[in-house]
Amino acid sequence: MTTRRIKIYFDGGCRPNPGKMETAVVTGGAAVVVRDAGIGSSQDAEWLALIAALRLARDLELANFILLGDAAAVVAQANGAVRARGGAAEHLAHFRALAEGGPAPAVRHIKRTQNLAGIALARGR
Repeated sequence: MTTRRIKIYFDGGCRPNPGKMETAVVTGGAAVVVRDAGIGSSQDAEWLALIAALRLARDLELANFILLGDAAAVVAQANGAVRARGGAAEHLAHFRALAEGGPAPAVRHIKRTQNLAGIALARGR
């Protein structure tokens, strides 16, 4: 019997850029939206959303999950395909520390129109 992989969608943004950040994580039809995640850039917001998605997977003790986001640069950095610099390197270090001791997180890029977390963020605007 094959266990179904749980999809966890993440998205972050800010207005203006840099500015007030917001994040969203969606899984199983439930959305966790944070409208005031501090001040930073859009990339910072995407990283905070990815870290929140991984934290949720860990809190739910999921063994078979995939993290899905539309920020190509953040996904590439999280997967080690592109070097993270500056603030992104700090976020990557936090992400990797959180990933230790559990199953390696699969992080994949999806189209913005497929990102349920992005849709959740847009609903509140």
